[in-house]
Amino acid sequence: MTGEAPLRGGEDDGPGRPLGGPGAPVLPETLYGWFARSADELGDTAVALEIGEERFTYARLRELAEAIAARLAAAGAGAPPRRVGLLASRSPLAYAGYLAILRAGATVVPLNPEYPPGRTADIARAADLDLVLAGTPEAVGLEVPRLVLTPDELMSLPSGPPPSDPDHPRAAPDDLAYIIFTSGSTGVPKGVPITHRNICANIGYLAPRYGIGPGSRLSQTFELTFDAAVHDLFVAWAGGGTLVVPARSQLLSPVKTVNSLRLTHWFSVPSLITFAFRLGTLKPGSMPTLRWSIFGGEPLTLAAAREWREAAPQSGLEVLYGPSELTVSCTGYRFPADPADWPVTPNGTAPIGRSHPTLDFVLLGENGRPADSGELCMRGPQRFPGYLDPADNPGRFVGLDGQRRPHETHWYRTGDRVALHEGQLVHLGRTDHQVKIRGHRIELGEIEAMLREQESVRDAVVLAVPAPDGEPELHAVVSGAGCVPDRIFAGLGDRLPPYMLPRRISVRDALPLNANGKTDRRALLAELTASG
Repeated sequence: MTGEAPLRGGEDDGPGRPLGGPGAPVLPETLYGWFARSADELGDTAVALEIGEERFTYARLRELAEAIAARLAAAGAGAPPRRVGLLASRSPLAYAGYLAILRAGATVVPLNPEYPPGRTADIARAADLDLVLAGTPEAVGLEVPRLVLTPDELMSLPSGPPPSDPDHPRAAPDDLAYIIFTSGSTGVPKGVPITHRNICANIGYLAPRYGIGPGSRLSQTFELTFDAAVHDLFVAWAGGGTLVVPARSQLLSPVKTVNSLRLTHWFSVPSLITFAFRLGTLKPGSMPTLRWSIFGGEPLTLAAAREWREAAPQSGLEVLYGPSELTVSCTGYRFPADPADWPVTPNGTAPIGRSHPTLDFVLLGENGRPADSGELCMRGPQRFPGYLDPADNPGRFVGLDGQRRPHETHWYRTGDRVALHEGQLVHLGRTDHQVKIRGHRIELGEIEAMLREQESVRDAVVLAVPAPDGEPELHAVVSGAGCVPDRIFAGLGDRLPPYMLPRRISVRDALPLNANGKTDRRALLAELTASG
């Protein structure tokens, strides 16, 4: 690609130019700084967090974060912890703890309490955790010191103003803010470290984009182990809005949830539109409080976008796209206000739009040269510094040339096939065996590797097969004498989270091969699709 001019994100579709320029205030350089700026300004005058009947003002949430940060520092074995696992979900500890870890100058490693103990233990080892912050003492399989704060202990923590000279390390822009673990093709979860510089570049662009201020009520639909949750938390708090946390069960009834919680801003995977449609609640004008609706994590069909827009006619509508390696989102498409002006795309999905203005991108054609259609590659301040395990870097960066760590000039290869269509980027699919199921990024190779470890399994293939409702679901086909699907399911359940478990496991004497002697995935997919 020597001598080829990269492409830069185009002019913006609306409010949300990066916060900067002559006369602009100095922006926070750390993730915690975005919250602290609002806490300084708003104190007890605005609610930062609402969970059920519990409400925390910006001042109170900061008091909790400060108190937990002090406990984290004291729990360190002779030194402040560097990396802290956060084993909590949809609770005050989850959000105050996230802030506390950042306040302590450490790196947040979200852990999902619903994951199998084996997978949590794998992540803890890969992240080299110094400490785990948890809401309950149950953490089977974790050989890491734990700081447990039950709900009663959390609420009894002392309140008061933050110390004038805090006894915590200061995070620097190039320090790690958080590490997200994604599915890995080798069978091991893959660590994606994100620096404060990476995430602050993203928040600096998105924070002003949706008119958020005191009184704005933003949904928190994503689990903390999904990096889109960082958008939920810090776009809300950077603008002084209220982060409203629905119970997991409420997410299956999006329209009812929007109305009962009086949400003004919604951000979720598009598949939740399908849930609303099935319930028959997605009726014209049924969500009058919404001012902004944002979807990401998987393609949004234009048909689903129209259904949602009719139900929330006062809401702006936007698509965000981005792999974890490019820090939450790296492109965006804002739908025109008039549906008559909406685009028509080759595959019926909404464009992923234009790259964020601080990022460069290029589309690599089959010959490895820039083209109007090909693999999307990006670089810029949001590009992560490389995988936690340097062995995962080769092949993911253009120009790495055998080095273990990428330079800032190297392009990250997303593995997504993208085309320019009428000035907008359109997502066409993957170049590999990675899929997205309800927003979760899944390497089919990781599930296949786990299947091969099960008793009697000689070989395995996992495919994403369309279900009757059009949503993809995972089917596995295994070969080997004596394979028992129930026993295989049980073995997988000890290592994989629920969203990675195949819905069905079929047993064959042998897997079909194509003319090149490779497993014929295309024939299997056609067969499984036809059989329903």
